[in-house]
Amino acid sequence: VQLQASGGGSVQAGGSLRLSCAASGRTFTNYPMAWFRRAPGKEREFVAAASWSGGATYYADSVNDRFIISRDNKKKMGYLQMNGLKPEDTAIYYCASRSTNPITYAGWSKGDEYDYWGQGTQVTVSS
Repeated sequence: VQLQASGGGSVQAGGSLRLSCAASGRTFTNYPMAWFRRAPGKEREFVAAASWSGGATYYADSVNDRFIISRDNKKKMGYLQMNGLKPEDTAIYYCASRSTNPITYAGWSKGDEYDYWGQGTQVTVSS
């Protein structure tokens, strides 16, 4: 599976962006996908995850009620709609997918359990 993230940019606080993740390979549509981010000087952190169908979604507390993860398996695309952006959302955003299903609830947010990663797209939010 190869992933290509796009849609990042610079916005003012309160604005919105929609990130896209284009996937190739068969396993993308069969397993969960997720978005992670890495802010300057910080470790990578979980943002959101979606089940293979998109019917189940999971969010970090910091983005819950502001971000929406979705996917279109027919197009092999994943999305992250980001609303109400804050300066602390500034980071490089990565899409990720995996070839197994999480065994535990915590597994949805563990970066080490994701096998495939996109190159990242920069999101900068100014105050």
